[in-house]
Amino acid sequence: MIVLVLLVVLALVVGGCACVVWAERGGPRWARAVATVTLAAGQVVRRSGKSGHRGQGGDDGGD
Repeated sequence: MIVLVLLVVLALVVGGCACVVWAERGGPRWARAVATVTLAAGQVVRRSGKSGHRGQGGDDGGD
């Protein structure tokens, strides 16, 4: 069951990345919409990952 969930998540990530690339090359409107959602989700994940590391002195990658 867990493997199935992970495969679905992986398929969504790969599909979203493909839509980002396709949208950059002038893909259809739906691909641009999926790319926007994918990039927004990436920003949310990136911000949530950084919020747990505040107050721990150290380099977080140099943003």
